[in-house]
This record gives sequence, C-alpha cells and structure tokens, in this order.
Amino acid sequence: MHIVVVDPSRVVLKVISSLLVPRGHVVDTFTDSREALDFVTANVSVTALITSLEVRPMSGLELCWSARLLAEAHRPLYIIAMSSARNARNLAEALDSGSDDFIDKPPGAEELYARLRAAERMTEMQRELIRLAETDALSGLLNRRAFLQRITEMADRAGDHGRLSLVVADVDHFKRINDEHGHDVGDTAIQGISRLLAETPDAAVGRTGGEEFAIALPGRTLEEAEKVANGLRLRCAQIRLRGTRGPVTLTCSFGVSTWSEGETVGSLLKRADIALYEAKAGGRDRVVSAATDLILARAG
Repeated sequence: MHIVVVDPSRVVLKVISSLLVPRGHVVDTFTDSREALDFVTANVSVTALITSLEVRPMSGLELCWSARLLAEAHRPLYIIAMSSARNARNLAEALDSGSDDFIDKPPGAEELYARLRAAERMTEMQRELIRLAETDALSGLLNRRAFLQRITEMADRAGDHGRLSLVVADVDHFKRINDEHGHDVGDTAIQGISRLLAETPDAAVGRTGGEEFAIALPGRTLEEAEKVANGLRLRCAQIRLRGTRGPVTLTCSFGVSTWSEGETVGSLLKRADIALYEAKAGGRDRVVSAATDLILARAG
C-alpha cells in the first residue's frame, strides 16, 4: 500500500516507517498536516492515511475530515487516527470526523499490521464498488454518469483558457444490425467498437447511450480532436463481425467540439451532438466539427 503518516514527532515517524517499509509498503511521512493533505490530494495512489490527532496547522480531526471528503470523490482511502491519549472521547471524535480506525501511539507492530490488513481488504472492496458504479457492463467503458463526472473534472482543470475537446460517436444503422442479425451480434458490435475507442491515449471514454459513445480529450485542440476522430472512423470501418446472414461491417459517425471561454460542459456536449447529427444527415461514416459561432446560433 501507499501510506501517508502524519505526526509532529520525527522519532514516531521513523519508528512507524521502520515497521512498514520492510513489509513492502510505500511510506511518505509529514510533520505538517496541511502539506500531508496536499500530498494525499495530489497522489491518488495513496490508499491509507495514518495521522496523529496532535498535529498542526490542521488538527488531526480536521485532517481526517478533509481526507474523508477526498475519499467520497470516488477514490478508496482508509484513515487511521492515532493518539497517545486513548479515551472514549478521542475515539468518538476521530470516528465522527471520518476516520475508519483508531490506534494507540506509538502503535505496536502486530496491531499495526493487523489494522493495515483490514485496510487493504476495505480499500479493495471500495475499489471494486467504485468500478461497478462507474462502468458500463456491456462495453467496459465509463457509464454516462461517470463520463459526465470525468469530463466535468477535466473542464474544471481547464478553466476558461485551457484545452479540452470532445468527440461523440454513433454506430451507423445499428438497429438494422440488431434486426437482421440479432441482439447478440449487436452486443458484439458494441464491444468491438468499445475496445477500439478505449485505446485512445490520454482520454476518458464512455458509453453514453445504446450505440452512442463519447471521448473527452484534455489538452487537445479542435484540429487534434478531428484527427483522432478520423483515425477512429477509419478503424471502425475495418471491423468485421460474423453475422447470421454473413459478415457484418460497421461504420460510425462522429461529432467534434472544443472548449472555449465561458463554455459549460452542457454546451460542449450540445455542440458535439449537433455536429454528430449533421454527420448522420450528411451520409454517415464521416466526421463533422462544431464551428462554435455557427452551431451555437443553430442551437439557440
């Protein structure tokens, strides 16, 4: 596990590290609680936080509370509070502030190991629950809710002047595939397209509807997103499936939009959807990009 330990005493930090590092854990130690919180926030690999209640400038209870908010943002994190003054009040306050467990300071080796084994079981369970909640069962991609959450986070990081582009895709004549070859072949088509789209580097990819997909591309311009979409379009056309009436070929249509000043995720999605509609209306198996002023005028 990647563990962060926070305590005002460097001696205590050294003792705990000496117990954990030989067991294969990655350990980062802090005497400053705010620096520790910043580190945990920035490093999603951290899955356990062990903090003394007697830390500054944030108290241990404040650190537990703030770290718990991070864990609620779809990441597993097990929090252990520790104190040399073990009493009912400290225990209750720590648990009420978001810690999962409480341990004496300095902790004994066997007790610490046992509590971390419990932490590993819990974080693995949390990780699996998060995966199930965010994943579309058929495609293995992000489901619609999770994709919207992910692109919203990207938009927040981009701000008014950052780069963020969106590609939306739709399988052409998908109903015909289901009608002529059966839903099993239709499911296979969805899975094939999904595997292809999932290979897009540095992207968040989701299945947003029955045969509809979306790809968020942070840091990409409109031209770069168009290039990605065209590459995917060509690769989709190379897919061959075994159908009940012979080989099944696929094509997809794509709409592309890019982030602009004052943008919202809703308008970014709307412009990409309008561009996709134009691609479908224009003959399918093509990429259409949203020209911000023109498409917004039509959307209004």
